[in-house]
Amino acid sequence: MAQVQLTEVFVEMADTLVDDFDVLDFLHNLTERCVELLGVTAAGIMLTDERDNLQVIAASTEKTRLLELFQLQTDQGPCVDCFRSGEPVSVADLRTVGQWPHFTAAAAEVGFASVHALPMRLRTEVIGALNLFHTRAGALEGEKQRVGQALADVATIGLLQQRAIQHRDGLTEQLQTALNSRVLIEQAKGTLSERLGLEVDEAFVMLRNGARSRNQRLSVFAKAVLEGSQDVLPEPDEAPR
Repeated sequence: MAQVQLTEVFVEMADTLVDDFDVLDFLHNLTERCVELLGVTAAGIMLTDERDNLQVIAASTEKTRLLELFQLQTDQGPCVDCFRSGEPVSVADLRTVGQWPHFTAAAAEVGFASVHALPMRLRTEVIGALNLFHTRAGALEGEKQRVGQALADVATIGLLQQRAIQHRDGLTEQLQTALNSRVLIEQAKGTLSERLGLEVDEAFVMLRNGARSRNQRLSVFAKAVLEGSQDVLPEPDEAPR
């Protein structure tokens, strides 16, 4: 793992943690950086909502997002266990475990052979899990696990710092807003996918590029797309490469 690349990622994450930062864009960036730095196939993030229920908030691919949702629907899987225990859960070969039969079957169906879940935790407070998936079986090397946990820790601190210093409900309000915004984004992804004949992942890249080029929040741009505001639809040069 290149030290320069690692340093650049941490600097990028730190630079993003400013007042009123875009939580969804920040967490999607985190999943993408995990794929790049840790050599995994995909990454996803689960966070708690205002009722302390886990929700899928970001994923590097659509099939990963759906697998994460499946974990929550069946209430089983390494990522769910990681959140509940507050400890890492690493499965080098999903074919060798039997405690999550529905999850392992679903993971195999989409091509994943190993999974490594890292808690998003600060001291005793656990707010979610960072989940790493690979199409090959194998353990997550010690250095990569340490870097992955460090990325999860930085993200956790960034989220926690957004709550009001004297009010414990600050974090849950912010995360709930992000979760509500996620609904708009999922709907806009589907709309763009159908309208432009794109894969869902491609539609999301176009959606995010459109928001960034206009210096808008993802949720604001997604709402405009859903409302059919023609002046905010992605331009041709914003199409995913």
